[in-house]
Amino acid sequence: MANHRADREAVVEKALAALDLDARCHLLAGQDMWSLPAIPEIGLAAIVMSDGPIGVRGVHWSPEDPSIALPSPTALAATWDPPLARRAGQLLAQEARRKGVHMLLAPTLNLHRSPLGGRHFECYSEDPLLTGAIGAAYVTGVQEGGVAATPKHFVANDSETDRFTVDVRVSRRALHELYLAPFETVVEQAEPWALMAAYNSVNGVTMTEHNALQNEILRARWGFDGAIVSDWTAARNTVGAATGGTDIAMPGPQTVFGHALAEAVRAGRIPDDTVAQMARHVLRLAARVGALAAAPPEVTTLPATIDGAALAREIARRSIVLLRNESGALPLGKIGRIALIGQTADQPRALGGGSAQVFPPHTVSPLEGLRAVLDADTELVYAVGADPRIKIPAAKEGFELRVQLYGAADRLLGEHPLPEATIEWIGEFPDGIAVGELHRVVVTGTFTPRATGTHTFAIAGIGPFRLTVGNVTCFDDRIVPQGDPLAAFLRPPETLIHVELIAEQRVSVSITHTVTTLPELPIAFEKFSLGHQEPNIDPEALIEAAVAAAASADVAVVVVATTPEVESESFDRTTLALPGRQDELVARVAAANPRTVVVVNTGSPVQMPWAGDVAAILLTWFPGQEGGAALADVLMGRAEPTGRLPTTWPAHQDDAPVLNVTPADGTLAYAEDIYIGYRAWRRLATAPAYWFGHGIGYTTWEYETAAFAPDPVTFGVLGTLTVRVRNTGDRRGRETIQTYIAASSQPDRRLAAFAVVEADPGEAAEVAIPIPRRTAESWDTATEAWVLPTTAHDLLTGRSVADIRVTTAIQLEGPHA
Repeated sequence: MANHRADREAVVEKALAALDLDARCHLLAGQDMWSLPAIPEIGLAAIVMSDGPIGVRGVHWSPEDPSIALPSPTALAATWDPPLARRAGQLLAQEARRKGVHMLLAPTLNLHRSPLGGRHFECYSEDPLLTGAIGAAYVTGVQEGGVAATPKHFVANDSETDRFTVDVRVSRRALHELYLAPFETVVEQAEPWALMAAYNSVNGVTMTEHNALQNEILRARWGFDGAIVSDWTAARNTVGAATGGTDIAMPGPQTVFGHALAEAVRAGRIPDDTVAQMARHVLRLAARVGALAAAPPEVTTLPATIDGAALAREIARRSIVLLRNESGALPLGKIGRIALIGQTADQPRALGGGSAQVFPPHTVSPLEGLRAVLDADTELVYAVGADPRIKIPAAKEGFELRVQLYGAADRLLGEHPLPEATIEWIGEFPDGIAVGELHRVVVTGTFTPRATGTHTFAIAGIGPFRLTVGNVTCFDDRIVPQGDPLAAFLRPPETLIHVELIAEQRVSVSITHTVTTLPELPIAFEKFSLGHQEPNIDPEALIEAAVAAAASADVAVVVVATTPEVESESFDRTTLALPGRQDELVARVAAANPRTVVVVNTGSPVQMPWAGDVAAILLTWFPGQEGGAALADVLMGRAEPTGRLPTTWPAHQDDAPVLNVTPADGTLAYAEDIYIGYRAWRRLATAPAYWFGHGIGYTTWEYETAAFAPDPVTFGVLGTLTVRVRNTGDRRGRETIQTYIAASSQPDRRLAAFAVVEADPGEAAEVAIPIPRRTAESWDTATEAWVLPTTAHDLLTGRSVADIRVTTAIQLEGPHA
């Protein structure tokens, strides 16, 4: 390996020496939305990037090139299983290679600081140790497949409000113990080949220019030798970004590097050696991923091919958390009639959107999943119950559509089939159409109504639109954004149009949009949709039908969910309440059938005021393309719900210890210091609904012993805790053993280690768990170093942070780390 690395570095140095200043600076600037320029003279191919983290979208924001869609990162963390995360990474590398991608922009290592964080579905946990463990395994898997992982967003990008400009003010202790910690773990354990600098500032310095964090800590202290890429448009100052440690400015072609960087060097504002080091980092990245000729790539033997759908189903099964199970309501077993209720039971929310958006080849709904596994003796009835969607959904059922792209003088540039009336092109237009070349987009086709009456069409977008239904032009006007135009582009307003139609009489439909550009968004961007809603939808009648179905069934399964309007990228949440009348639906169904099972299809915590009134609660997160099949496996007892909460769930929003996600005068103060998540909850008089680490499963466990053996020799380890547990239930099960560390007789505790075991009924399982030294250390701001206290501590082992079964006393001894 040493010779391999030396050979690669020699090729990198030779390539670097062959580049003059302009070529080096050209290399550091994106040539388009998703790639760096090729330089054939030195054998350098274009380095292609793609969003992750649940799938590899590739360079096309389009369903024409489908991608495997795994469960959300929070779901992956709920498995508490690093080897499974490693397999997920290997699968994504396999997908990346299929799509010609060298660099996956994932995983997201930011923390669940507040339950109101809008993008928490894309992060792992509120705990830095769990985040680091899952993240390191994921990065290892991706890079074992020869693809660069890019942990992001470095650092303290833990909420979405004003994320482009917010200045996060955080103490040095909290910064090191919480927010830097998962990045440090991933760098030390997985050695990522790239890393992404965030939009935000930290303590007054924007992250793409943060010399202290990027150069002094990330590179000098931790030993990171990869390339640092800016988040998209986050590099704003040529000198600041170059001297602050950023190597790549994305996207192109308009960036602060390239020609501007070369001119800054010639003007004496940036040392030539700085640019040489930046280019060296990028060439090293290219060599590692096989994009630099003559350089041996990091990986020459790839992992075995993985069945993507099978792994997606396995992760979804393993991530499901059983929060409540009264009187053995689950698994269902043999049953006569099941009432399945909820709009998302038929049209599930499989993923969170934004950078995590991919287009899977299919999505298995809970309705489809149950139909596939139920035998002929079980009747399955379905009712919508309550539709949580705030906006009218995109036209799909009954529509046959195509999209046409026109340039100047009505020249047809491209035409494609369209599965639903949604246009979302970011970074590039189809058919290689350049920015400025596309003038109009026309979605055209036919619609066959199912019902007679007033149909509602909804245009979601900004700029000039013309809608024609039949031979009538129903709308022809400009939709003007209110407030921030960039936010309106990302989450466009909705304009409603009512049209009288007759059932089964096919009509032509056409919507034309004249392309609108914004100076704030100098990239290819086209986003609008045409929604459709059937007439005479009575919300009360829908709930009454669901209640009637539940009353006549042996069990009622209600699926509730958030929507993209309340939980997605680019905005924070304002409430933890489920949208629409879903809470009312659950309450009324539970009153009609005592055996009501609620399935919660959300990416992060929601309030569940009915929790004590239902028989069982299953949390499926955003479960990916195979979520419905995985849910059916768990409901019917084919698989055990072995997930455990990676974040604490409050009973009421106002009880949550950290709710501040909105900056004041451009600043967001992390006034809670190190007390987020369960660390903060343990200091409150009010308990949450469900603690960090909670999850029940289908069997029971007894914790028999936990013995600690100090290890004064192994670097970074306090010792080993050997834990013995026994399966006291009547079926084979899987248990997540969690160990927390705390100063004796003190309320504060933090996760120190965890392990997963399996055992048959009556069987014992024993596991030796290394206890990292860092879990007992604190950051000392006076010395700027880690300090190990010399006091009595306890190792608290159990099933969650609040469910401790065995306490093991230890004595810490040691100087500064």
